Order: sequence, then C-alpha cells, then structure tokens
Amino acid sequence: MRLLLVHPSALMYSEIFLRLEPLGLERVAGAARDAGHEVRVVDLQVLSHAALDRELVSFRPQALGISLNYLANIPEAISVARRAKDRVPGCFVFFGGHSVSFVADEVLEQAGGAVDAVVRGEGEPAMAPLLEAVGQGGGVEGVPGAVTPDGRGPAPGMLHTIDEPRPARDLMRHRRRYFIGELDPCASIEFTRGCPWDCSFCSAWTFYGRSYRKASPEAAGQEMASIREPNVFIVDDVAFIRPEHGHAIAAEIERRRIRKRYYLETRGDVLLRNPDVFERWTRLGLTYMFLGMEAIDAEGLDLYRKRISPDENFRALEAARAMGINVAINLIVDPAWDAERFRVVREFALSVPEIVHLTVMTPYPGTEIWHTESRRLTTRDYRLFDIQHAVVPTTLPLDEFYRELVRTQAVINRKHLGLRTAAGALRVLAGNLARGQTNFARMLWRFNRVYNPDRQLADHRRPVRYQLPLPRRIDVGDRRQLYVHNRPDPHTRRGTQSPPQPSS
Repeated sequence: MRLLLVHPSALMYSEIFLRLEPLGLERVAGAARDAGHEVRVVDLQVLSHAALDRELVSFRPQALGISLNYLANIPEAISVARRAKDRVPGCFVFFGGHSVSFVADEVLEQAGGAVDAVVRGEGEPAMAPLLEAVGQGGGVEGVPGAVTPDGRGPAPGMLHTIDEPRPARDLMRHRRRYFIGELDPCASIEFTRGCPWDCSFCSAWTFYGRSYRKASPEAAGQEMASIREPNVFIVDDVAFIRPEHGHAIAAEIERRRIRKRYYLETRGDVLLRNPDVFERWTRLGLTYMFLGMEAIDAEGLDLYRKRISPDENFRALEAARAMGINVAINLIVDPAWDAERFRVVREFALSVPEIVHLTVMTPYPGTEIWHTESRRLTTRDYRLFDIQHAVVPTTLPLDEFYRELVRTQAVINRKHLGLRTAAGALRVLAGNLARGQTNFARMLWRFNRVYNPDRQLADHRRPVRYQLPLPRRIDVGDRRQLYVHNRPDPHTRRGTQSPPQPSS
C-alpha cells in the first residue's frame, strides 16, 4: 500500500528557536515500511503546501496520515485532509498523535467526513493492523486505538520495547533544516518514553499512563552511530532519571567512539541526584540542557505540582554551570501576572547567566488543569493553544499583557545578543555559515517579526471555524480517567510493576 505521512507547519515558537525533525512520524514510517508498505513523508515545517499537492498527484497515496502532536495544527490538518480527499478520491485519511488522542471524537465530527479515523495512543503498534484493514477494504473498528465516526475500537496498544521500529530518517528531505538554537543542523533521538511525574499542566504522564520505558543501550548506540548530523537532541521528557541507564548508553557511545554535541531536557532534582552521569555526558559532548523550572517561587511550583523546591532548582543551575553546561530555563507565564510580576521576572532573568524562555500557562486536553480551568476559557480557537497566547482571562488588559510578555522576552533576548555577547554569537554564526547552515542566522533576525504584541492580539480576531470541545465531566481525583494508555493494575496481576514514583 502507498502511504503518505504528513507533519503540519511550524508554530510560533518553532518559527524562531527550533525546528525539530519529526521523530515520531519517522518511527511510524519505519513501522509501516517494516510491514511491507511503500511510504513517503512530507514535513510542512520545511516544505510548502504546494509541494504536498504535487506529492498527492504524483504518489497517489492509498492512505494518508497526519501527525497531530499540537492542538494548534488541527485546523490546518483538517484542511489538508479535505484537499487529499479532493485530489485522491478513495484515499483513506487518518490522524494520529499526542494532542488529537484526547479529542478524537470531536475532531472526527468537525472534519465532516474528510477524516476516516483517528488513531489514539502510540502510532507504531497501530500501523500494521490499520493498513492491513484498509487494504482489505473493510472497516478499521477492530484496530487498537482506532476511533471512527461509527465508534471506538479496542484500547490503544503500547510498544513492549522502544528499540523498534527504527526511525525512517532516510525518507526526510532537507534534513539540514532541522536545528535547536545554535546546534545547526540537529537530529533527534529517544532514549526513554514516558514520565513518572504528574505536573498539573502537562499531558505526557496522562498520555502514557505514567509508564516509563527505556531503550536498550545497544539499540541506542547503534541508532546514534547511524545519525549523520554532528548535533543531537535527546527528546526524553526527563533525561537520565535512571543513572545506570544513562551510564550504560554512555559506555556504548564511548565504545563506538561517537563524537557529537548533545542537547537534552531534565529536571533539577534529577541533575542533583545523578551528577556523575551528567558529568560523563559532558565529556561525550553534552553542551546544552533545558530545565523546566516553570516558576521561581514555591507558590508557583506548588501550583504546577512540580514536586521540587526553588532551592533545588537554583542548586541545579549552579551544578550545571560547574559542569560547563549551557542551560535554557523555561518559566510559565501565569495570565494573572500584573506589570510588577513581569518586572520581577525580568530582573531574575537578567541576574542569571542562563537563557530564559517564557511560555504562557495553557489548559490542554489531557492535562489536569484542562478539567479545572476550562470553564474560564476566553477562546476555544485551536490555533491559539500554542503556549504563546493567553486563552484564559488576564489580569492586565489583553493588549497590555502581550506588550509585557514581548517586552520581557525581548529584554532576555537582548541579554544574549547584545554587545557583551555579540562576539560569541558571531563566532557561532560564522562557523554555521561556513558549513552552509543558515537556521541559526535566520533565528537571530526574526525575533521582532514573530514576537510582536500587535500580531498576537490580532490572532484573537481571526474568524474561527474549528473550536476546541469542552471537556466531559470527570473526577480528576481518579487519575486513570485522564489516561490514554491504561495499564493493568499492578496489584491484580503478578509479574507487573508500578511505574517509578517521583520523590516529593
């Protein structure tokens, strides 16, 4: 069967700071190809809609899948589905991915027949049975995770091991367009899947049912050796929770004499508990680290149920500095902030050497705050759910909120691109340009065009065709009702284990 997989266009944040290879879609492509299907991939982050139209005409796919890890891409995906149905009559169109898994029924209804199914949960185990059912001309209601206008199939399946399928990286055109910050170009790799913490603003733990799986060191080393790019982003939600796993992969990379520069995400308490594994990875090339601090005070950390103290976060920053790791901090902007709170955050950001990024608190389907905050929504326009727009009431008038938000981010941006740091930025820029890489250069000059309070405010005035559905009423005290993947109760079956629990 001819399968075309599509990744939607870049969102506001990724227009500047990063553009990551669609690793999940590459793995789904690998699963489909392993099952004997002919697969092509179009990534609209780096290709145009005109290029997609040409692919539809030339390839004539029998099935088309669109990855939806972000709510803001849903209107675009429905539009692509309609065009695919028009240009290739009889093509089976399905959606899959993290965000659409939480709103599958509603998106099917909104698509009005342009989408035949939504695959909830992990896409890799669903590919072979889904495409087999499509090829046989029957319904897909029996495929685990499949949701159709006629109802839901069995519960989504989970991979027993994340060692396979291998990502089909060879299907990606323009690989040199993927980057994160100055790591240009940059590939991505997955060592673990899932997160055992339960932050109230996050849906990673609800998607995977708080499960946590690890790639074998051998498979991780083999995949790393196959990556051509000199830079690699480790996409794990929290890297090196299990230090023995991080050490084992490091040993495999050392044995293979692989030299790259790495960027990863982790938590401050994980870094403090396992400094030896992070120190070892700095010797392998760990250059950058993303720490989701989210808040600089205990009140904010408690609000987001981070289960970490401000003191631990600040000690983690000191530990990373001592290791020579460049850290990017994320802080969540509460729409309740006033001008004074923005001023305090600006002072903090200017007082530390780290890069500080701001994201706006956004209730997403699948998060706990979606069920507690959705009644306060001021908009249900999918396109505004991109962590750069306010979708609940702001204390400041909305135009003032955006001016303070952009002003704060601009002050932080100038700290790293001002006269004192210009020499370092120019050295990086010159090195990238010498290799023909322009992503970092484009990032430096696009900030004011993309981060613009007038543009953000105008986004609220756009006509809305597709709206996010309101959540059904559930008791969030029973966390399992939030899960996409429900595992058997470990107390009712022998030989199973509960997921690792974070320390409080």
